[in-house]
Amino acid sequence: MKRKKRLHMIWIVCMAVVSLIILLPILVMILTSFKTTGEINSAVFHFLPESMNLDNYKAAMSTGSWLIYFRNSLVITLVSIVFSLLFNSVAGYAFARLHFKGSKVLFTLLLVGLMMPPQVTMLPTFLIMARFPLIGGNDILGFGGSGLMNTFPGVIIPLVSGSFGVFLSKQFFENFPRSLDEAAMLDGAGKWKTYFYIYLPNSKVILATLALLKGSSVWNDYLWPLVMTNSVNMRTVQLALTMFRDESTVRWGPMMAAATLISLPMILLFLCAQKYFVQGVVSTGIK
Repeated sequence: MKRKKRLHMIWIVCMAVVSLIILLPILVMILTSFKTTGEINSAVFHFLPESMNLDNYKAAMSTGSWLIYFRNSLVITLVSIVFSLLFNSVAGYAFARLHFKGSKVLFTLLLVGLMMPPQVTMLPTFLIMARFPLIGGNDILGFGGSGLMNTFPGVIIPLVSGSFGVFLSKQFFENFPRSLDEAAMLDGAGKWKTYFYIYLPNSKVILATLALLKGSSVWNDYLWPLVMTNSVNMRTVQLALTMFRDESTVRWGPMMAAATLISLPMILLFLCAQKYFVQGVVSTGIK
């Protein structure tokens, strides 16, 4: 028993050290946001600020139109989460509970897409969005205009799909007993009715997990909005951070203040959904 307690204490200490290492950059970011320019540029590094100075937050919020930037990020994130949950859960339900010809081949292709980095498909996706027919001044062949560039659909549509969400949903739905399908069939419920009335209400754990993963990835995405937008009115919060950098200098104080405010929504989302997140990760690996 003493050996088990000793090992347990060692494990706790190791996890505490690892957690501190992970949280250290976040702590430095938050503390730097309260430092003056002199403290930040000082030759001697000071971990704690001399005083809780809010000038960086005032300077950050007075640079640009942050209400527009937060609105854009919220719209893109929320719409992506809603449609991603719907499509991923429906596809996962189909792979897990329905037996149709070619399902194994399709699921294998899905896993191939999961292994492919998004940078590989970014250029083809951009061309599809930019040459979308009959939209944004394009003709029937997709030429002559800008297509879906600088629009919410152009940014959101590629973010809705995701092989990982379908994979997690399939693993989760496979844990349901077959008796549910048999009972629904005896009651005269079709496949869609079974999904909406039986499986979807009992999928809060996996839906919360997918919402957390999708929300954090979309909110923190920098590269895809940079590719698809070049208008100030379509700028997201991540793109707005570049306002504090020019060719020669970086305004570290306002940048760290803005980064701290940008991180708050995702931190709150994780704190609200962390219980479901842990349950969802555990349940998808149990058969």
